[in-house]
Amino acid sequence: MTLDKNHLIELYRSYTGFSPVEIIELPSSGSNRRYFRLRGNDGQTLIGVLGNNLQENEAFLDFDSQFVERGLPVPAVVAVSSDRMAYLQTDLGDTLLCQAIEKGRLTHIFSPEERELLAKTIRLLPKFQFAGADGFDFSKSFPTTDFDRRSIMWDLNYFKYCFLKATGLEFEENLLEDDFGRLADDLLQTDCDTFMYRDFQSRNVMIHDSEPWFIDFQGGRRGPYFYDVASFLWQAKANFSPKLRTELIAEYIDAAKEYREIDPAQFMQTLSLFVLFRTLQVLGAYGFRGYFEKKPHFMQSVPFAVANLRNLLADYDFSKYPYLSDMLTKLVDLKQFSSDLDKRTLTVRVFSFAYKKGIPNDASGNGGGYVFDCRGVNNPGKYERYKPFTGLDKQVIDFLEEDGEIISFLDHCYALVDASTQRYIDRGFTNLFVAFGCTGGRHRSVYCAQHMAEHLSRKFNVKVELIHREQNIEQLFPRR
Repeated sequence: MTLDKNHLIELYRSYTGFSPVEIIELPSSGSNRRYFRLRGNDGQTLIGVLGNNLQENEAFLDFDSQFVERGLPVPAVVAVSSDRMAYLQTDLGDTLLCQAIEKGRLTHIFSPEERELLAKTIRLLPKFQFAGADGFDFSKSFPTTDFDRRSIMWDLNYFKYCFLKATGLEFEENLLEDDFGRLADDLLQTDCDTFMYRDFQSRNVMIHDSEPWFIDFQGGRRGPYFYDVASFLWQAKANFSPKLRTELIAEYIDAAKEYREIDPAQFMQTLSLFVLFRTLQVLGAYGFRGYFEKKPHFMQSVPFAVANLRNLLADYDFSKYPYLSDMLTKLVDLKQFSSDLDKRTLTVRVFSFAYKKGIPNDASGNGGGYVFDCRGVNNPGKYERYKPFTGLDKQVIDFLEEDGEIISFLDHCYALVDASTQRYIDRGFTNLFVAFGCTGGRHRSVYCAQHMAEHLSRKFNVKVELIHREQNIEQLFPRR
């Protein structure tokens, strides 16, 4: 049966005794559910929902009733149609959490107010997972009541068939299935007696009266609490820095202590498996919605999810799943994904130069950056025996390091450039310029530029281009 807004108008009239004076359809997200705001002549509004799947509707209605009974912040359902395909719920406004933190997501720098909202949200999650699950009836869960082996394999095969195959990457299905089985075994070793939201992300949290309220939990089931943490903190377009994720994980663990003692080290080790699993599930969803349903919003999210996967493979050891790890490494290195990454990767260009020949041009068009004057450092060039050498040669290196002056100088330079490099990474900037000048561009500036380039390459996963201009020497330090 095809439902339209008249279905909601009749339900509204039955509930209030009056017809709405206004009904406006609200933007939809990834689901096929339709949402409307109905306004009465008294100015009061309700949200009307049309769902085309009866079992999914029943899951939401049942979960919502149980959460309301427990005093948890969710919209209250006030009227349901006789066929259970439409219902009215309280209006929480228009502000999603993803909109409230939009500036932070775009700039990679989250304000104190945005961080506070994120902290409130992640601290509220254990109340749903632990307190919410106490005596909870999961019988209406859809499509399954538990996070079990079957549901895990559904998601892993969703990734395999809807995303991996769509990339054109060849793989041995038997070997991949073997590792899928090992991963499923490990995921099922965790406690599964809590409420698992399943799609806990910033689009499913609303900000009402400055507080987070949870919506769209119809996919929930009994399952491990790690899944929702992974889903929220590694959401493809969230743009949370590792530092912010660490802070929010600490907030979560602290809030969860009210219900269960959690060892942080063990938590992180297990969480990494769920981040991997959730990332594969998300890529499967993006593949289906993007490659097959041709929805551009999901295609635009693919590079962000692939970047999450790339970073995850760099940060954690998944050698227990050798074939899967190998395939995922090949996947993230595919040209269609690596070329997009290159467009968003920070490149630091480090120069050595002679002041008498002018400061180097910044080819990025940003107009320059850091220029450090090395001429205050003791100059080996004033001694005849050092003139044939450069700052790359042992004789000059030993001379410069003997009194420690240049080491102290560089330590100050490192502190400044490190801070900017991290900020540039966090904010998604693509170019940073660093230059060292001395009298002849041969000894002190060469030494400093070389050490700066090597330091940045070791400390940050960025591309570093080193140019010793007066020596006509160039060196590339690629991303790891």
